[in-house]
Amino acid sequence: MNRQKPASKTMCFFGEHGIKKPLAIVLVLLTVLFYGCGAVPAAAFKFGSSGDEVKEIQQRLKDWGYYDGEVDGYYGKATEDAVIAFQIKHKIRIDGIVGEETAEKLGISLPSGGGTGGSGDVYLLAQLVYAEARGESYTGKVAVAAVVLNRIESSLFPNSMAKVIYQRGAFSVVDDGQINLAPDQESLKAARDALNGWDPSGGALFYYNPSKTSNAYILSRPVICTIGNHVFCK
Repeated sequence: MNRQKPASKTMCFFGEHGIKKPLAIVLVLLTVLFYGCGAVPAAAFKFGSSGDEVKEIQQRLKDWGYYDGEVDGYYGKATEDAVIAFQIKHKIRIDGIVGEETAEKLGISLPSGGGTGGSGDVYLLAQLVYAEARGESYTGKVAVAAVVLNRIESSLFPNSMAKVIYQRGAFSVVDDGQINLAPDQESLKAARDALNGWDPSGGALFYYNPSKTSNAYILSRPVICTIGNHVFCK
């Protein structure tokens, strides 16, 4: 005698026609909330990627001693290995992929629907501030950040945060590795204040510590102001 199996009491979101309406509505709402509110996920770079962004990643890794290959814009095995070494050093997720967390530590901005110049630039500028001015007053920290931004706007210097900071010979803290130090909260705040338009340097393109500088060119520049141990000049 054949008996029909009792109907299962287990709830199932999938029927013979696919996703049931309640779950479909939830998925639609989540999609609207995620994309409709501007939360567009940033791109990530990994093995096989190519382009100018990869060149920037390679150059940054090369400047810091993680990568010794050619800066060719192709994310190959050597680049992946360098990213992994960087991730191990900074105790972040080790996957060989430059996603948001790794990009922030590298001080670069990932392309996204919101454009460029995001948190990566803030972090990199804060790293420079911390390395160059961690013994200075808060105003002095903002002034150092402002000099970097003034250079970006000047035709005499490169036109991006990373290119200005990593310009050869521009900042000694890049050469000695202090740029890799994690910035404190005050340095981050100073970077944000400078990005928001505060410029205590008065438009300076240079600054120096008179007790540590013997460069004739820098010493010849017209002085704008002095803040703490730094002289700011045109």
